[in-house]
Amino acid sequence: MAWEDRTPFEAIEHLYGLNQHQLIELMRKELKRSSFELWRKRTTGRTTKHLKLRSPDISRGYCPTQYKR
Repeated sequence: MAWEDRTPFEAIEHLYGLNQHQLIELMRKELKRSSFELWRKRTTGRTTKHLKLRSPDISRGYCPTQYKR
């Protein structure tokens, strides 16, 4: 969920109890350094990763095509 660009930090906190700071520390620990740096570069300032920065028109935590059956 953290790797997905459209899943907000708040949704991850709601499901797993990890706030943004804890999630960043987890990703730093679990990913290779280069992968972590790419992820941080992508997520820093991204409006889709923060509910307060999102458009109020978006009410879901993921892309509708993310979970195909």
